[in-house]
Amino acid sequence: MSYRSTDKTEARKKSQHALLLSSAMKIVSIRGFQGLTIAAVAEEANVATGTVYKYFESKALLCTEVFRQGSGKEVHQVQLAAFPDAPKSCKERLTNAIQIFAERAIAGHRLAYALIGEPVDPLIEIERLIYRQSYADIFDTLISEGIEAGEFLPQNTRVTAAALVGTLSETLIGPLGPTTPSTTKAKQLELVNNIQIFCLRAIVA
Repeated sequence: MSYRSTDKTEARKKSQHALLLSSAMKIVSIRGFQGLTIAAVAEEANVATGTVYKYFESKALLCTEVFRQGSGKEVHQVQLAAFPDAPKSCKERLTNAIQIFAERAIAGHRLAYALIGEPVDPLIEIERLIYRQSYADIFDTLISEGIEAGEFLPQNTRVTAAALVGTLSETLIGPLGPTTPSTTKAKQLELVNNIQIFCLRAIVA
């Protein structure tokens, strides 16, 4: 009986933790990290503030875990585009990876701005550096494959990969800003296409 009780307790804790995280993610997706407070999460999850503190000792730790979860999902989608199961050329995979990054950022612009450029706590800045490096590692590997296949120009892959991440982040930061007016679908597609053209022009042989 004690094992069953422990299992139920652990399951309840995991469920509560997941609820709090999803509530926090919802807030960040709408209001950014500036709008994420312990009280706001408690209200969104319909629990007492003390319950939130049982799982997250401070706002900084809560924000850090939310950042990890949100950034992890975005990196995973770019990873899938860069290294799909179906055989594709390196150029096509790079084009798709850039498209996925840009389109997802535009679609979830408030969350993307929070992950990419919103002023945040130093703890989250550390996570942001890891987040950017994760993208750079994906591009580094893909560009290396392209060079070996003769599709891409010989180059310093780490420098190019870091430059790609910088290009994507800096090009999108304006359109993603919370005060930036919304644009038409055609304008969004044009922006994504221009980013792809710029990146490929620097890499493709």
